[in-house]
Amino acid sequence: MKLEVKKIGNSTGLILPKELLRDLDLAQGDWLHVVRQADGSVVLAKRDDQFEKGMEIARKAMKTYQNALSELAK
Repeated sequence: MKLEVKKIGNSTGLILPKELLRDLDLAQGDWLHVVRQADGSVVLAKRDDQFEKGMEIARKAMKTYQNALSELAK
């Protein structure tokens, strides 16, 4: 599927076809995560609030135990 980057008002965006929105279970107002892969490709994923909450807990734990994790990584 090929998408065109377009000017939308004072912004720039993509228009997603309704078939893609349906297939990805997306609706207006949903948020997407954009992940750039090592090979230069991009992955779009629907935002998952429960996953985000878990990641925030993990980030805090990694910051708190940074020294211990560094030692374990050796």
